[in-house]
Amino acid sequence: MRKRIGILTSGGDCPGLNCVIRAVVSHATLTYDWEILGIPYATQGLVERQAIALNMHGWDLRGIDPLLNMGGTILGTINKGNTLTHVDEILASYEALALDALIAIGGDGSLSIINQLANRGNWNLVAIPKTIDNDVAMTERAIGFDTAVNTIVDALNRLTFTAASHDRVMIVEVMGRTAGHLALHAGIAGGADVILIPEVNYTIKGLCQHIAELRDRWKRKFAIVVVAEGAKLCMEDMCNTTDTTSPIPTSSPKCGIGQYVAERIALLNDDMIDTRVSVLGHIQRGGIPSALDRLTATVFGKAAVDLVAQGQFGKMLAWQYGEVVPVPISEAVAQSPLHVDPQGYLIQSARSLGIYVGE
Repeated sequence: MRKRIGILTSGGDCPGLNCVIRAVVSHATLTYDWEILGIPYATQGLVERQAIALNMHGWDLRGIDPLLNMGGTILGTINKGNTLTHVDEILASYEALALDALIAIGGDGSLSIINQLANRGNWNLVAIPKTIDNDVAMTERAIGFDTAVNTIVDALNRLTFTAASHDRVMIVEVMGRTAGHLALHAGIAGGADVILIPEVNYTIKGLCQHIAELRDRWKRKFAIVVVAEGAKLCMEDMCNTTDTTSPIPTSSPKCGIGQYVAERIALLNDDMIDTRVSVLGHIQRGGIPSALDRLTATVFGKAAVDLVAQGQFGKMLAWQYGEVVPVPISEAVAQSPLHVDPQGYLIQSARSLGIYVGE
């Protein structure tokens, strides 16, 4: 009997999602002759019982397949709302659509919710990790991360010339939520002088001393500072949070961590250091997927279809030691978000390059 497989993208968008859809549809139809239904806007599509029949050539433009180099997701996605308030409607939709299995592409938050739904509805679920934050546990790669790193590195390359021309300290705030993978990878690859991430404490005094050394010892009159959006207050401020007379903020700054770091630098140096702040924001989510993200997405998509054929459900595809392996979804989400190891090799490598990363 011909199988009917659903596929959806959930959580924030990122480059490479369409590459997964392309691989799933191609492999499922060519190899197994299955029917593939795209569920628009993730669980919202299930609530509304929407489905789109997908085939290999439904998106062709005069024979050209655009999905390899198209960012975002043709199925749409959501990362807000309270999905679990519509459990009965969603479970009924899975049955009404007569799905034999569902392939879900998401980050740790959305995969956790979909896994809960699958357990309650006894769905046949296979998951694929995607996130520019690279904080899904049990996998070395998540779709979208490599492209986001490349986007940040391109921005750092551009900002470096302006910083050097005006003798400025450029502070670049990047995404990552509570994990510093994006800032750390992009900072090292982009030639940053300072990288501040949530996992490592830092001081404004230490940061400024590093900038001063670049100027006094190496005659560098500019610097590039990469700050992860989830980075904490500096140690000076953390140690003074009980002082009610201090103007120092006692929690995460509402102005944004990049602006906060700029203001603390100015306060310590009497505005002698000229700083500028760039918040890259959602630019990091967009763009054409990199070759590595295309490759990862294609391999994950093919492997997901094979897991369905083998009857292996409740699994997430993970990249480990150069191979794609299935791991329990429940274990992956339980161990997420995955944080940077403060004693890890990348931190050590950054310090060996003369980058200030805190303690």
